[in-house]
Amino acid sequence: MTQFGVLYVDDEIHNLNSFKAAFRRDFNIYVAQSAREGRKVLDQNEIAVIVTDQRMPGMTGIEFLESIIPVYPDTIRILLTGFSDINAVMDAINRGQVYKYLVKPWADEELKMYIQNAMEIYNLRRENRDLAQKLEQANKQLEALTKGMT
Repeated sequence: MTQFGVLYVDDEIHNLNSFKAAFRRDFNIYVAQSAREGRKVLDQNEIAVIVTDQRMPGMTGIEFLESIIPVYPDTIRILLTGFSDINAVMDAINRGQVYKYLVKPWADEELKMYIQNAMEIYNLRRENRDLAQKLEQANKQLEALTKGMT
């Protein structure tokens, strides 16, 4: 099975280094220090899971996640924050279509489990899309055959 990427976006370089060190053996890790950098990574790689910090200069994590939904609807989104803010949680769920909302500092094993689960969901979404396309193709072929018989 192809190993799709995991992107972590955070403006704090220490957090990016910690994330990479904790998960590089388990996942194909990409890091970005801003939403703009994160978008470049998304445009150049197949990313299954995005983990982003909420509070960043320029664009919040929720705004970033919301902005990529039209282009990358299947990507699974996880929001990390150092602050528990109920409005941010509601925005994350409603606007950013977030799979999980976690408070920093993360526990490696817990976050690893959520990323693994998100990766499985991403793979299932891809398989469903591929099967739906194959089914549509088969139906068109069947329709063409039945038209040819009449």
